[in-house]
Amino acid sequence: MRKVVSVALPFLFAAATLAQSSQSNQTASSLAEIYKNLHAHPELSHFEEHTSAFVADELRKAGYTVTDHIGVYPDGSKAYGVVGILKNGPGPTLLIRSDMDALPIIEETGAPYASRVLTKNAVGQQVGVMHACGHDVHMTVFVGTARALAASKANWHGTLMMVGQPSEETGDGSTAMLADHFYERFGVPDMVIGLHDTNEHAAGTVGITSGPAMSGMTSVDVTIHGIGGHGAKPQMGRDPVVLAALFILDLQTIVSREQDPRDPTVVTVGDIHGGTKRNIIPNDVKLELTTRYFNDKARQTTLDGIRQMAIGIATTAGLPPEKFPTVTVLEGDRAPFTVNDPALVTRVRGTLVKTLGQANVFDDKPTMVSEDVSNFATKAPGGRQIPLAFFWLGAMPVDKFAAAAAAGQEMPGLHTSRFQPDPEPTVTTGVKAMTSVALSLLQ
Repeated sequence: MRKVVSVALPFLFAAATLAQSSQSNQTASSLAEIYKNLHAHPELSHFEEHTSAFVADELRKAGYTVTDHIGVYPDGSKAYGVVGILKNGPGPTLLIRSDMDALPIIEETGAPYASRVLTKNAVGQQVGVMHACGHDVHMTVFVGTARALAASKANWHGTLMMVGQPSEETGDGSTAMLADHFYERFGVPDMVIGLHDTNEHAAGTVGITSGPAMSGMTSVDVTIHGIGGHGAKPQMGRDPVVLAALFILDLQTIVSREQDPRDPTVVTVGDIHGGTKRNIIPNDVKLELTTRYFNDKARQTTLDGIRQMAIGIATTAGLPPEKFPTVTVLEGDRAPFTVNDPALVTRVRGTLVKTLGQANVFDDKPTMVSEDVSNFATKAPGGRQIPLAFFWLGAMPVDKFAAAAAAGQEMPGLHTSRFQPDPEPTVTTGVKAMTSVALSLLQ
């Protein structure tokens, strides 16, 4: 697999698809430096000020017409979306999208370029900030692809729409951009493509799924109310910590007993907050949930189950209706299912095979990970459905990935403090793959 990834990048794309250019002298090491700089300076969702400025500047330097600060959130605040347009005669319009935000995680990779950023989140807690979902990889590939395509205009025709999207992790970045009259300002693309790095493939390889590819996601907040008191006299109150524990365990029966077994579903409680001191029974416990599913029926069954179980726990505890749990479905923190267009996937997969080799292109199964990229494909005016192809980019060091696989282990994954892509081969393969796909579609 190492033969697929070359160390230098005077863009090593197939000669039939990419002519040499005086501007195509990027090297893998120079792109890796961009990656390391982005990795060391992450910004949380809604706060991508410097990151978006970097992306916008790179697009301008490559010759794109750039608009920044695109997007309006429901509270009226502006987002940091970026769009770069490059017109090159008549032909299709291709939207290439990269996300830009990072996660509230303290990094533990030990890399020399590791993030040491600390900040305060929306509720005033100090948190680390890390590109633990690889959006730094995505942006570096995005910049490299934008440069390569701008330098090879003789080989394609149409319009490139390069989209730097904020707030993917909070699920409201793409909708914020669309709410800011995205289609009216920039036009409706004919195709949408994107990628996401992964710990499930080695660097130098990619994976793609035809049809349903990624689950839908809805976030839910639940507050379990109780009756507080002294920790030594639990009989005098109703302990919401115990009720929350029962509720968390009961939630899994939604998956095992409420859902159709043929409908994959996930309910995860990722955050619990309750109490201030060990000998005080609190009045409330707050839970943050994420739900995943592949169709609207499964989503509704899950949300109904959460509400019913919350009420059931309170009723069993003898709490009055005014003390029943508060269940809030966060419609603003929601991602649609990602469905890859089969016809477009056939074209994209064919190009990936020609570019990387058959052995380095995998047919992946659908995953319960969620993305909001498909909003750009499903919310066009008039209900038009735009073909989408979203693929996975292998990011793990080849030798470590092989050793882990031989031992039956998995490399540290997305959203963990030890997720660490191998920069040069990952970025090189990503630019090579994305540029080749774009060239094949802009004909």
